[in-house]
Amino acid sequence: MGLLSSLCTSQTLMSRPSSPAIFCTSGSVSLNGSSLKTRAFLRKKQALGLVKASVAVEQQAQEAKLTLIRIGTRGSPLALAQAHETRDKLMASHAELAEDGAIQIVIIKTTGDKILSQPLADIGGKGLFTKEIDEALINGDIDIAVHSMKDVPTYIPEMTILPCNLPREDVRDAFISMSAASLADLPAGSIIGTASLRRKSQILHRYPSLSVEENFRGNVQTRLRKLNEGVVKATLLALAGLKRLNMTENANYLALLNHEETRLAVACERAFLETLDGSCRTPIAGYARRDENGDCIFKGLVASPDGTRVLKTSRKGPCAFDDMIAMGRDAGEELLSQAGPGFFDP
Repeated sequence: MGLLSSLCTSQTLMSRPSSPAIFCTSGSVSLNGSSLKTRAFLRKKQALGLVKASVAVEQQAQEAKLTLIRIGTRGSPLALAQAHETRDKLMASHAELAEDGAIQIVIIKTTGDKILSQPLADIGGKGLFTKEIDEALINGDIDIAVHSMKDVPTYIPEMTILPCNLPREDVRDAFISMSAASLADLPAGSIIGTASLRRKSQILHRYPSLSVEENFRGNVQTRLRKLNEGVVKATLLALAGLKRLNMTENANYLALLNHEETRLAVACERAFLETLDGSCRTPIAGYARRDENGDCIFKGLVASPDGTRVLKTSRKGPCAFDDMIAMGRDAGEELLSQAGPGFFDP
């Protein structure tokens, strides 16, 4: 997972006085004397100003040095919750990062945050919630990028790596409705809101009588508000997101945070997506986990956008990085072969 101020001198300390009366002299002192005294006083003020400016710059430099890690993130409540979780784990793992100001959270607005009027697939698909943050990482404006794994494109930008995954949260989708307990309870024609093509195709495969609003976008709070306003009859949200709403050098910091079981599972799932050239235009689901015997269990699914065809496969093998990559690729090649050309066309 991707993980985010310039030093300026304080010229106001050396500005000209707003009122010349500050420098006025009294009674019997000559104009020339007054003038000399004024210049002397002015020089003293300028010298004092330089000292103050120097102190201000030094203080700012010290403050800048305190920031060891800058974490880049989107500004949504969920993204911030994940960034704060990363910060808290870093602080707990490294004493130097627990100092005040050692970690800074930098909010970056992404394309996906700016364009809400169109479905994700229509505005580019890949990297909509990561591109600007990754650019900040490459440019050195941040040190760590924190992303939701689902938002990370199959091919990550050059000069970036995925050195760490936090423990996986609940992988299930949560059904939310004001009028029904499940999708099966909704009457025909009911509108379900989702921005996920995967969810859309799975819904239509099981319940073809339902209708799907696929541009149901916004953060969790926005979607729940729309649901409450009756824009849709129900929606599906990631249960993980609902629960979370409570690199050289930086990669070394992250090493202690890494949850190896999750990292291996993610590697398997991403190999599956890469083989299928998965994007937000392709309804794909992949899930890898370790079973009670320590083996890797992988399940994969692809679906046509209209939900009329759903292809599934599964794999079991050693819970080791290379083996899990191989399983993901093999499962992807199998479904790619079964699907044939044009399978993902609308």
